[in-house]
Amino acid sequence: MNKKEQGASRYIGRARNAVSSRLQNFSIVSLRDLVLASGPTVLTVIAALLLAYWWVDPAPPRSLRLATGQENSAYEQFGKRYAALLARDEIKVALQSSLGSRDNLERLRRGEADVAFVQSGSTDPDPDLSGEDDIESAGLVSLGSLFTEPVWLFVREGAGVRQLTDLRGKRINLGPEGTGVPRLIRQVLDANGIAPTQLRIGDLADTPATVELLAGRIDGLVFSSAPEAPLIQMLLQTPGIRLFDFAQAEAYTRRLPFLTHVVLPRGIVDLGRNIPAQDYHLIAPTATLVAREELHPALVGLLVKAAGEIHGGAGWFQQQGQFPSPKYTEIPVAPEAARYYRDGPPLLQRYMRFWLANLAERLWVVVVALTALLIPLSKIVPPIYVWRVRSRVYRWYGELRAIEQAYEDSGAAPGDAVRKDLGRRLDGLEDRVNHISVPLAYADELYRLRSHIHLVRERVRGAQQIDGAPARPAIDPQASHSPG
Repeated sequence: MNKKEQGASRYIGRARNAVSSRLQNFSIVSLRDLVLASGPTVLTVIAALLLAYWWVDPAPPRSLRLATGQENSAYEQFGKRYAALLARDEIKVALQSSLGSRDNLERLRRGEADVAFVQSGSTDPDPDLSGEDDIESAGLVSLGSLFTEPVWLFVREGAGVRQLTDLRGKRINLGPEGTGVPRLIRQVLDANGIAPTQLRIGDLADTPATVELLAGRIDGLVFSSAPEAPLIQMLLQTPGIRLFDFAQAEAYTRRLPFLTHVVLPRGIVDLGRNIPAQDYHLIAPTATLVAREELHPALVGLLVKAAGEIHGGAGWFQQQGQFPSPKYTEIPVAPEAARYYRDGPPLLQRYMRFWLANLAERLWVVVVALTALLIPLSKIVPPIYVWRVRSRVYRWYGELRAIEQAYEDSGAAPGDAVRKDLGRRLDGLEDRVNHISVPLAYADELYRLRSHIHLVRERVRGAQQIDGAPARPAIDPQASHSPG
């Protein structure tokens, strides 16, 4: 190939590139006009979605406060297990040590805790208080009963305590008032005709009271706890310490309805060593998971699910699946918890992680809002888009009509100066029209405008008649083609 052919080839290539570049400037849709036409609609939809998402059903918090109990108590051990289970779903549980059931109720009432372990009987109105224990006015709900926590009365072998009336004059530790045990034991003593003043009652916490009992400085102590508590396990196997047998347990349940009769079977602690050596009859209140009424519904379901994993198995005093339960509770059960017990976990939470399932369950509100908006708005956006694209062409018809009107006002034979001025105006108009960019679907509108400019130019140049035909009429874009 010689130099001349190479030059021609380069020229043809540059020409093709230029044509290709110009063709790329044309499009089927004008993105700018589409964005401007649909922008208000999109913003309206986004605002509606955010409003529906946050206001109608806010997302659950990622943390909650759980009031447990004393050191080495069953409440404390169970609280740690709840924290571990909820951590799997990225919920941080702040455990709060407390004196016990009564203290936990007060924390809930004051808003210092979101959830707490509460013992049955703790919510009964105290005659010494004037309506301060009204659960409904406090805004508390139950998430279900969890387990029975028997009353454990441990005494020294040499204390000579065979029945409750033998406690008169003995040094018995009932624990701090916040545990709920002192109040419970006072009711039991009253049923036996024993005044609390007839005992030397101590108020030490569980751990120091156990030390005092082992040292022989007190005659007995009372716990109300699940058998999993480390102190219970230790005392059941300690020589010289005996568990009191409530032989009249069934009668107590009739006198105090919040109590149940449970039996500690022979050998349940250690079958090989036959500990205990006999069946023990015990009276037992029930531990309940209590929450503030405003606790997020999603967290209610998550807590009930965790309760099922922790307390759902068989135990010393319960059958498989007996707990957790909406029964055995004096506090009204939360509607979300009752629904969970009745129907099980929500469908999506059976197959998806908590946060993903919760998001999907809440999206139905967004879908409804989106559908309600998009149906009417979808009929508004297309006409607005068409109007915006065509207006880029049709707005020049006003100037074209002004030029034609100026020509008609100049008389039958306008002078050269007028013709030149109108020609310059037409040239300027045509130059601006040539730079208009419209989607290919509306290119006919642009070419029609250019042809109308040409018609006016012919009139200005003096083409009055051709072959006896009358002069061309004035251009009316609405008569030629309606933009609508």
